[in-house]
Amino acid sequence: MINKVKTADEAVAGISDGATIMVGGFMACGTPEILIDALVRKNVKNLTIICNDAGVPGRGVGKLLSNGQIKTLIASHVGLNPEVATRMNTDVAADKLECILVPQGTLAERIRAGGTGLGGFLTPTGVGTIVAEGKQVINVSGRDYLLELPLRAEYAFIRGSVTDKFGNTTYNGTTRTFNPMMAAAADHVIVGTCEIVEMGEIDPNNVVTSGIFVDTIVGGEKQWQI
Repeated sequence: MINKVKTADEAVAGISDGATIMVGGFMACGTPEILIDALVRKNVKNLTIICNDAGVPGRGVGKLLSNGQIKTLIASHVGLNPEVATRMNTDVAADKLECILVPQGTLAERIRAGGTGLGGFLTPTGVGTIVAEGKQVINVSGRDYLLELPLRAEYAFIRGSVTDKFGNTTYNGTTRTFNPMMAAAADHVIVGTCEIVEMGEIDPNNVVTSGIFVDTIVGGEKQWQI
């Protein structure tokens, strides 16, 4: 069996400038801080980050934002991180952030569609608003829907509570958030986990993310992030 266990720095070594990365979590709960910290050390730039939110200053993807590594942020809620507005409104082109806001349910479903091979889905959310700009409107039984396209990424950073050496992963409480769907929607999945165990130590009934989706495992994530 391939050894998937690596250090955090080894896990992010292949990520280059301009990469697209999905990051699990909800207001940094369920975000793998150990992987974010490694990416900050690597200092790659012009990243496209797909996440529910912008984290908060000093936590989650907020660290990447403060370090000037994010070029485009695709998210649902950015109000807890004031740096988003500052970067969006700066006159310095090199520091300017492109922020693409997506309704939360739509964001989740676009990621799920990317992971399950769907070509898109129809939703009434956003019809008649700026969310609909540039999107195809399809009428079904007299009601208009937007055609929303799937989202995929080169990498996904997910956070596990317990992960075996094959990559089978469980989550505690609300740390599950976007993690399972992102694990299916990326070319290379890295899990930052609190505990690594041998295969067979996790009850199969408790596995949420199958190890078939996981390429790299990093231990050492802090337990208090639950």
